Amino acid sequence: MSGLSLPWLLLVFVAAAAAIWVAGVQLSNQTDVLSVRLHLGSALGGLILLAVATNLPEIAIVVSAAVSGNVGVAVGNILGGIAIQTVVLVVLDAAGVRGPRPLTYRAASLVLVLEAALVVAVLAVVVAGSQLPGSLIAWRLAPAPVLITVLWVAGLFLLRRAGRSLPWHESGEAPDGQERPRGHKRHHTEQQAASKGTSTGKSALIFGVAALATLVAGVFLERSGDAIADHIGLSGVLFGATVLAAATSLPEVSTGLTSVRHGDYQLAMSDIFGGNAFLPVLFLPATLISGTAVLPQAQKTDIYLTALAILLTLVYAAGLLFRPRRRVARMGLDSLVVVILYALGVAGLFAIAF
Repeated sequence: MSGLSLPWLLLVFVAAAAAIWVAGVQLSNQTDVLSVRLHLGSALGGLILLAVATNLPEIAIVVSAAVSGNVGVAVGNILGGIAIQTVVLVVLDAAGVRGPRPLTYRAASLVLVLEAALVVAVLAVVVAGSQLPGSLIAWRLAPAPVLITVLWVAGLFLLRRAGRSLPWHESGEAPDGQERPRGHKRHHTEQQAASKGTSTGKSALIFGVAALATLVAGVFLERSGDAIADHIGLSGVLFGATVLAAATSLPEVSTGLTSVRHGDYQLAMSDIFGGNAFLPVLFLPATLISGTAVLPQAQKTDIYLTALAILLTLVYAAGLLFRPRRRVARMGLDSLVVVILYALGVAGLFAIAF
């Protein structure tokens, strides 16, 4: 696509982002339907299906970048995506939550704190893995991506167990939180599909078509974005960590707003934390496809973004524990802190790059 002019590249980029938005909404809806009908909601397979479905744009971009040898975009998109998807919670808090109490007050749960801890644990391995020598690779596998994947799967087992019961009062649920149990939005989506006569087979077909559309759009998004970055003189790492990561986060905004407006605050936060914990797992296919140790090629900006993502996640983990009651500028105090930290973080990112 490098031969196209900048206006045409922008048109391709916007069209691909729009396709990801539309397909992402369908993916989320059909995932809800299939999870309920196939009884996957509380099973490990259901958690993996949800993680993969909500991150198909990132999967497409990482695979495309790895195939083309542009691992810098892959790394930037993964780590920048985690930071910006955490900021999606600010949008959900400010634009989705109704009433006098902010998102973390309504969603407070020890299970969500554990999910935030899994994100931090996985990102700690990312930082450690980036310091290993690039020559440490065998059978197209590097130790850090393998450890990240094992840690993620082990974390899913623990979260599944925590979701069933915790040895705490009210199983770790805070008083005066959301009124209906976590996940009721999925049952609502399934009931809507049933009322429209959508069979399980049709739902699976829609899921498959939406997944294919997302993967194709993700490839166009990565290729056009890389060419745009070259045209405007912005490094691929910076573009992948900011504009590209924001474009691939659009489905999370739409589906998250739907969840909070249905009063399923815990599900909205869980989807964000779950997606963020899964994203570093993509270093494994990136390493397998490219045949090189991807993490040791991480730049200063990538490690900086990882630290920023850890910080933002910890702010929300603290919010879930301390449960701020007041809203400032239509958001909780924790969301306000995240906005400030992210703005300062992006400014620092450009200072490092330039």
